[in-house]
Amino acid sequence: MDEVTRTSRTTADGVSESAARAAHEVRVVFSRLRRRMRETYDPGDLTPTQTSVLSRLDKDGEASVSDLAAAERVRHQSVAATVGVLAERGLVARRPDPGDGRRQLVFVTGQGHAFLEDRRRAGEGWLTRALADECTEEERRTLLAATALLERIIRA
Repeated sequence: MDEVTRTSRTTADGVSESAARAAHEVRVVFSRLRRRMRETYDPGDLTPTQTSVLSRLDKDGEASVSDLAAAERVRHQSVAATVGVLAERGLVARRPDPGDGRRQLVFVTGQGHAFLEDRRRAGEGWLTRALADECTEEERRTLLAATALLERIIRA
């Protein structure tokens, strides 16, 4: 069977085989890329959960421990312990919730923002060098076009 015939077929749920294969390949490649980028910098002895909470706060702003637990899909006690470690390291801080004095909001400190920026810069630097060394100009243009397509899918 040639490639055109194989990719124009549909799966049992009515999706083209090429769409199912593309979804699988994108997921696998992005997982590998993310893992490889994480290897390029010193995690500073943060666990994946600590890194996730810190990154979420960096993206979303401030949140209560309960909100973080719901977003991370873990127990309140687990997030409370994670926030405690991050606070001890000076990466996050707490302040009273102005709308509810019983709650505290957690936010990323200046030190936490600097920590995350250093990690991002290291990962992006590695990827920039890899793209420069391993890809042709045409291949980099293809990657740019592919990322535009993925962005369109995300926004759909």
